[in-house]
Parts: sequence; structure tokens; C-alpha cells
Amino acid sequence: MQFRSAEFTVGAVRAADLPVAGQPEIAFSGRSNVGKSSLINRILQRKKLARTSSTPGKTQQLNYYWINEEFYFVDLPGYGYVRGGVTLREKLGRMTRGYVEKREPLRAILQLVDARHGPTELDLMMIDWLRAMERPFLLVFTKIDKLSRSKQKQLFDRLESEGTLAGISFAAFSAQSGQGRKDVLGWIEDVLEDRLT
Repeated sequence: MQFRSAEFTVGAVRAADLPVAGQPEIAFSGRSNVGKSSLINRILQRKKLARTSSTPGKTQQLNYYWINEEFYFVDLPGYGYVRGGVTLREKLGRMTRGYVEKREPLRAILQLVDARHGPTELDLMMIDWLRAMERPFLLVFTKIDKLSRSKQKQLFDRLESEGTLAGISFAAFSAQSGQGRKDVLGWIEDVLEDRLT
């Protein structure tokens, strides 16, 4: 997949802000500071299109990026820690839940998990919810470059033995090295061309 164009279009804070034309949307979900913006930038090979921050909880809206004038990437607010406290966290949670449950143009979700820590309890709850919703999703283990090969093997062996990965497509990804970019792109292409079963 070649990216000819990519631009930020809207930061939606309510349903009325969402684009109405109905083009396909691929959403990026995960805990605060898991690397959603970094993944988007690496996938698109743009350094600063999606704003990154070392401070968790910076994304407080649904950030829409118009790709190739054909479809959207949607950076969802991170769950877990949010700057602004419990009230804002609950508001963002409701907004994200409504989006995932009801948004018709949403074709699939990339569910990000920090390979160094996860999946955490919140990640597992999100995975179970996505399974129940029957939304196509790819589990992406970010920051994989922070783990040695043996630690990576231990992580995936443990998750497979626990049944966490049963029936789930997953990829290991590094925004630093680009590891896994081809796998993620291939999955997105399949989604957009309706090749996922």
C-alpha cells in the first residue's frame, strides 16, 4: 500500500463533529501512552502528522486523518490515565464506546498493547469487548524493540498458553525500527478490500 496523501482533518469531541460522507474508517485504540500516534506516523512514514507526547492522556478527542482521499485513520483517546481526572476520563470513555458500538463507517480496529507490560487488565477487558462486538481487530504489540527476542518469545508463548491470543490476529510492532509495519499494512489492506473473514 502506497500513501500518496495524509492530512489531519478534525478532532471530534462529540458525534456532531464526525465526518458524514461515510468513507471507511480504521481506528487505533489502546491505553494512554501505548504509542498510537507513533504507530500512525510510522505506518504513514510521516514524522509529525500525529502529535506524540511522553505525557500520557494527551489525546482527548477522536483525531481523524484523511488518507489517500479514500479512507480515515481515527486515533481514539487512550484509556487508563487521562489528564483532567475522572470526569474527563468517563466522558472520553463514553465517547469511545459510542463510536465503536454505533459508528457505521468503522471497518476495523487496531488494538494496541505495550509489549513491555501487557496485556493489562484494561487491555483484556477491551479485547473481550471487541470480541463481543464482533468488530474485526488486530492486536498490535507496540514497543517490541524494548524486548529481547527471548522475552518476546516468552510473552507470546505465555499468551498463547493462557488462551489470550486464541483466534486473534496479532502483530509485533516497533515505531523505532519499523518492525511489523508490513504486517500491519497488509492487514489494513485486507480490511479495506474486504478480504477478512
